[in-house]
Amino acid sequence: MKFLPKEWMTIEGEETTDFIPMIADEGNNSTLNLNDGDVLPILTLRNMVLFPGIVMPVAVGRQKSLRLIREIYKKGGIIGTLAQIDKSVDDPTPADLYTTGTVAQIVRILEMPDNSTTVILQGRKPFNIIEVVEEEPYMKARVQLIEENDKTPRNKDFKALIEAIKDMSSRMVRMSGDLPQEINFAIRNIESTKYFINFVCANMGLNLEDKQRLLQAESLEARAYMLLNMMTKEMQLLEIKSSIQNKAIESIDKQQREYFLQQQMKTIQKELGGTSNEQDISDIRKKAEKKKWTEEVKVAVYKEIDKLESMPAHAADYAVQLNYVHTLVDLPWGEYTKDNFNLKRAERILNRDHFGLDDVKERILEHLAVLKLKGDLKSPIICLYGPPGVGKTSLGKSVAEALGRKYARISLGGLHDEAEIRGHRRTYIGAMPGRIIQNLLKANSANPVFILDEIDKVGNDFKGDPASALLEVLDPEQNSTFHDNYLDIDFDLSKVLFIATANSTSTISRPLLDRMEMINISGYILEEKIEIASKHLFPKELDNHGIDPKTISLPRKTIEAIIEGYTRESGVRALDKQLAKLCRKLARKIAMDEEFDHTITPDSLKEWIGPVLFTREAQSRKEEIGIVTGLAWTSVGGEILEIETSINTCKGPGALTMTGNLGNVMKESATLGMEYIKANHETYDIDSEFFATHNVHIHVPEGAIPKDGPSAGITITTSMLSAITGRRVRKHLAMTGEITLHGKVLPVGGIKEKILAAKRAGVTDIMLCAENKKDIEEIKSLYLKGVTFHYVTNIREVVDFALLPNNK
Repeated sequence: MKFLPKEWMTIEGEETTDFIPMIADEGNNSTLNLNDGDVLPILTLRNMVLFPGIVMPVAVGRQKSLRLIREIYKKGGIIGTLAQIDKSVDDPTPADLYTTGTVAQIVRILEMPDNSTTVILQGRKPFNIIEVVEEEPYMKARVQLIEENDKTPRNKDFKALIEAIKDMSSRMVRMSGDLPQEINFAIRNIESTKYFINFVCANMGLNLEDKQRLLQAESLEARAYMLLNMMTKEMQLLEIKSSIQNKAIESIDKQQREYFLQQQMKTIQKELGGTSNEQDISDIRKKAEKKKWTEEVKVAVYKEIDKLESMPAHAADYAVQLNYVHTLVDLPWGEYTKDNFNLKRAERILNRDHFGLDDVKERILEHLAVLKLKGDLKSPIICLYGPPGVGKTSLGKSVAEALGRKYARISLGGLHDEAEIRGHRRTYIGAMPGRIIQNLLKANSANPVFILDEIDKVGNDFKGDPASALLEVLDPEQNSTFHDNYLDIDFDLSKVLFIATANSTSTISRPLLDRMEMINISGYILEEKIEIASKHLFPKELDNHGIDPKTISLPRKTIEAIIEGYTRESGVRALDKQLAKLCRKLARKIAMDEEFDHTITPDSLKEWIGPVLFTREAQSRKEEIGIVTGLAWTSVGGEILEIETSINTCKGPGALTMTGNLGNVMKESATLGMEYIKANHETYDIDSEFFATHNVHIHVPEGAIPKDGPSAGITITTSMLSAITGRRVRKHLAMTGEITLHGKVLPVGGIKEKILAAKRAGVTDIMLCAENKKDIEEIKSLYLKGVTFHYVTNIREVVDFALLPNNK
């Protein structure tokens, strides 16, 4: 029998041990005089499994167990060992034990100096319990021996399997801190394959359940494969544990290294005349001394500077605090640019850069005049709304130049996060001020002209509502104490001239609208577009393309042809693109020394910028039945809308049909008109049976375009009355207005845009609600030239003028 050195053995507790099992000599395995059905005394083991061929010491403490080993040792020393399922049970019953165990021989009983008893057991053969026959004075059971297939396979796979187990065992011993390194010596010197496998099963730190499964394996080969799988899992856990420990050690080493390097740098910088951190703080204090802070802000800022100075440079929050203090001292607290009060100059700059926009220019000049007289005034909050391309955004730079102020701009289109306005709290990683404060830092002035572009396209989601955050920014009564989450100190925005831009006011929240001074910038008429193109756009594009203005001539008739045939907009953005296209063609001809006509005529436009894209939306020149021209407002300006009505006979009850991609409000207007006609059929000499025998079909052309709104009410009603009565509609006439069930005409919006659309279509007479007369009076006479307005209060007045008598 081979014993491992005594100092390798550690015995702990009762029937439990952390040990290196000893190996019995294969040749010293005497025949076991035991048959199936024999009764064996059972020694219960806690947290351990005895394998055949393995010799191990077991500390015995329970009285039953002590009596068992002492009596059996005198009689030849053969017992059965079974592992407890739950090691915490002090007096196990048969239900608390596994049913497979190992026949063991008691080799020796040792009485230890501390009065404890240790028994040396040698595993012999596995068995299964048939039945427990006695439990007192100790447990006895009838057993059935398990005949193991101990034949060692000779194939290469098994040999490789054993080598893999040896390698894995060696690696686990090296990586585990719980196993003595001397186990490697035993692994290399065990010659018996069977005993080697059992040794590893007993020794490699596997749990009780896994050891029991190994003991119950059907063959040596199956036990070996099962053992390798279990060891692989244990090895993975050891590698993960080792990796975590190594990373922790590396992190500690890195921190210590950085600390020592910081100390060395500090020492070197002291020798050179001061540390960089000290220099930073010194620079910050110098800046702070020049700031025009209120006493409250000054106390808060110096408190933050003192906090920064007390922090070690290698502290995790040092960089965060340094950035915060830099932001505080770099902000333009109370630093204002001086306004230029030369009103003539300001007016000249505004007129130079933008044609039209008189309402905006007048408002800016009024503000400058009051500021000149009073010396101090809260800046207005202006919102310019109108179709795209009319110059709302570019106006900001001109206003800044006219006032002599700095310029800042943020685009609010698609903004979803409230923190973009108010900033992030400094507790967040990567926190920074909101875009209002960031742009004030860039402008380095507390009274810039600040453009809030596309304010109607602000969104909201789970990150907050930026539109609500803007309420504080755009409220003159609140923005003197604007609170940015990053600064956490109130900042005065009352001197900032905010100019917001929008295409539509329908998507702007009502509280936000209430805080702004709304100025409508409508589309340009043809004459204005010609002036803008000749004085601003075409010279700009010639300069952008490097072309000498003397090289080419663009007459006003040609510009008019471009506007009419190649653009369809209220602004001039598409016009600018067409002029840029023309300049590119011209630049190519000049660069390639090609011949070209130096005066571009309307007839030659096809050669320069391609075929005509749009035909002029013209009204029908004839007096027709059932076709009436309406006026509509869109986000890109006004449009004319032809309403058509047809009548056909039917056998059943008559029906009203509406086509042309109409919205609910427009359909309701048609229903109202029909109900009005039915209720007043006698007034218009219509037979009461007419509606029971005729279908009425209303259609609005261009069905791909959605149409909605109440302003087509009188147009639809007039069209139906024309078709039903057979009276022709006056030519060159357009109308707009909402109708009620009793025939009253209500006012509508977008009057200027609708007038421009009517003029483009050749309309000479426009009918609208009498209450819209005030809107007409606000429009320049230039826009009204060539159009006669007819103001009505009810549909009867509309019909009397719009529908000609049947004899005409």
